[in-house]
Amino acid sequence: MLESSKVGKLIGWTAMALALIGFFLWQLPLGIIAIVLGLVGLATPEKGLNWTAIAFGAIAMIIGII
Repeated sequence: MLESSKVGKLIGWTAMALALIGFFLWQLPLGIIAIVLGLVGLATPEKGLNWTAIAFGAIAMIIGII
């Protein structure tokens, strides 16, 4: 269980970093990658972090579309 939590945090923080970078550069690709990583991270106990990464990825994609 401990390893699963660490993996979930790693996936969540990676997705979060990509989503935040996506606010400024390559909005659509980084937003999509952040959403996919967040969805993968939902299989781990770190649900809140991964939902936040999904939301930020979606916002980055919306910024890219606008």
